Amino acid sequence: MLNTLQTNAGYLEQVKRQRGDPQTQLEAMELYLARSGLQVEDLDRLNIIHVTGTKGKGSTCAFTECILRSYGLKTGFFSSPHLVQVRERIRINGQPISPELFTKYFWRLYHRLEETKVDLAVVEVGIGGAYDCTNIIRKPVVCGVSSLGIDHTSLLGDTVEKIAWQKGGIFKQGVPAFTVLQPEGPLAVLRDRA
Repeated sequence: MLNTLQTNAGYLEQVKRQRGDPQTQLEAMELYLARSGLQVEDLDRLNIIHVTGTKGKGSTCAFTECILRSYGLKTGFFSSPHLVQVRERIRINGQPISPELFTKYFWRLYHRLEETKVDLAVVEVGIGGAYDCTNIIRKPVVCGVSSLGIDHTSLLGDTVEKIAWQKGGIFKQGVPAFTVLQPEGPLAVLRDRA
C-alpha cells in the first residue's frame, strides 16, 4: 500500500467523479482524524506553516524547514509526494521517521508532531489547497503560495486564476499570507482570497 502513495492526484480525480462535492473530502479527513484520537481543535496547538503552489512548494517547504532548524528550532515536516522513500513525507528535525514509526504514525501525523513538541511544523499541500486534506488546519501561523501554473486542470480548473482560487483556499482570516511574484490575474485572485 505504501508504494502507491507517490501521488494522490489519480485518487482525487476518481473521488471527484464519484462524489462530486470536494467539501466532503475535508469532512472525511476530520472523521479520520477523530478515529486516530484527535479533533481538529487539537491541531490549533501546533505552530504550522502551510504552503501550496504549483511549482516550488516542496523546495519552499524544505528551505523553510532548514532555515528554521538553523535557528535552533525543533521542526516537523510533512510533504507530498515524496522524492525517494515514502518515509520522507514525515520528518522531525530534518530526519525521516523510522520505518517502525512511519507504520505506527502515518495516520496519526499531527499527533506525532504534537508528541515530539516541535516548535514549528511545515506542511505541504498535496494538490490544490481549498479541498486538500491538509486544509483541516484552522490556525496556521503563516500561509505561503509558491509559483502558480497550469496543473491538475481536471481538479483545479483550466486557468491560472481558477487554480489560484483553489490554492488561496488555505488562507485563514488573521493569518499572514505570502506569495512569490505572480502574474496580475492570479495575484488578484490570491488577494481576494486573503
